[in-house]
Amino acid sequence: MSEPGRTSRPLIKKTLTLDDYVAGIRSGDRVVLSRAITLIESTRPDHRDLAAALLERCLPFAGQSVRIGITGSPGVGKSSFIESFGLHVLSQGHRLAVLAVDPSSKLSKGSILGDKTRMPQLSLQENAFIRPSPAGDSLGGVARQTRETIVLCEAAGFDVIVVETVGVGQSETAVRSMVDFFLLLLLPGAGDELQGIKRGIVEMADLLAVNKADGDRLTLARRAKAEYQLALHLFPPKKSQWSPKVSLCSALNGYGISDIWQEVLLYRQQTMQNGYWPHQRSEQLRAWLYEEIEQQLRQLFFESPAIQAAMPGIEASVVEGRLSSYKAAAELLTLLIGSLSSKEPH
Repeated sequence: MSEPGRTSRPLIKKTLTLDDYVAGIRSGDRVVLSRAITLIESTRPDHRDLAAALLERCLPFAGQSVRIGITGSPGVGKSSFIESFGLHVLSQGHRLAVLAVDPSSKLSKGSILGDKTRMPQLSLQENAFIRPSPAGDSLGGVARQTRETIVLCEAAGFDVIVVETVGVGQSETAVRSMVDFFLLLLLPGAGDELQGIKRGIVEMADLLAVNKADGDRLTLARRAKAEYQLALHLFPPKKSQWSPKVSLCSALNGYGISDIWQEVLLYRQQTMQNGYWPHQRSEQLRAWLYEEIEQQLRQLFFESPAIQAAMPGIEASVVEGRLSSYKAAAELLTLLIGSLSSKEPH
């Protein structure tokens, strides 16, 4: 019996069926959505089968959101910016999902899942959903399941999806391949910072935003904006026919946040009209297919009993210099094909 003045919550089922997951996601139940994302992050074969069936059921309801990738070096204020930006997006009547991928320890496999504490106001909003995910061993710190999580969030009715990268290495490239609009956050004070930003990351950006443009740093931020605007002229035109701009903003006082959202909307309008938006979505689906083929082949390879039995000896031969890596790989692949062929019905 619940205490007077407190509303009793319904009991949460320990095990959910496929229909339970679909119904919960479609009704916007954030608890069920969280459990569904945990399901797709699982490596258990039975969980992966259920997750695959869930994705098939959710796909018809996905694809209608604006997907925004946000990156920037550590200390640029990504979390503070996302909170300020997210609150503005919510004020415009949208529902927002933030997928923040945290760096995982290579030794302990642990992850710092602190995004809800770094976005305290946003995490309390009814129409916001924040999901930190450990990056694990995936390329560049981007969780392998981020694409699948986007589908589930869209099926749950979130029409703006923000994917935050850890801002180290190749994660930006991976995120660029799954979002519509890519925002690069920068610090005030051009010059040395400009030299330190990889050309490829700047090329991928649809908008550069100099954050922390407030107080004593406003003058530095304006100077940085001018420097970055000059730098953008060095890059070739984008296939989207969109001309990236440089904006000033402050997550601290909200300055420039609404202008950035307007740039996102303008980008969507322009690329819808010239056909690039749907083209980019199609190319991303194609990329997802090939990534999944590679992932499933890798899983099939390393889970094969024949490979597991032969690997220690072949690996030792490579390490001791008695066998080349090329020939070792060829032998292992031949072994895999042979083991699969022997399982086929005759």
